[in-house]
Amino acid sequence: MDFSGRVWGATRAEHSAPYPCDRLVTAPSEGWTRAVDIAASPAHVFKWLRQLTIAPYSYDWIDFRGRRSPHALLPTPPDLSVGQPFLVFEIASFTTDEHITGLLPVALAKRHGHMAVSYAVRPHGAGSRLIVKVITETGGTTRQRLRRRILAWGDLVMMRKQLLTLKKLAEGSAEPEANAANA
Repeated sequence: MDFSGRVWGATRAEHSAPYPCDRLVTAPSEGWTRAVDIAASPAHVFKWLRQLTIAPYSYDWIDFRGRRSPHALLPTPPDLSVGQPFLVFEIASFTTDEHITGLLPVALAKRHGHMAVSYAVRPHGAGSRLIVKVITETGGTTRQRLRRRILAWGDLVMMRKQLLTLKKLAEGSAEPEANAANA
């Protein structure tokens, strides 16, 4: 068990695997990895990930100023483009049905240090595995290092809620044949 706030739900292999976000932080860094199984196809889960450009799907009263994240897929999924806001990040790269990777904007990086994230969807049995890796620089001032340590725990709480919410919504709205295969 990891008591550092760095890992939740991820296997050792998932935690040590390379992700697109890894190349975005060139300073000495550490990774935080979170993962969950979802009984829905990677393409379906990715539709929900696209909606992270418009809502956080965590504790809405904190992250979304009390507004409710949509609990249905939008009829037309949000377009993705490099530089587009993605949670607190800006999209740095994406591959449809595989990953969305973001980089912390300069203003936030000055406060927290350089940070990047990849939301990766992988086929897993009849469904998917949603793996999120956050990579953050380890250097900086004592204040920045302390802030990141606290942020790791806060991120763990918020992202756990986010992943479980996405799991519930994706499974509840999955294609009928995917639901039948997982019954």
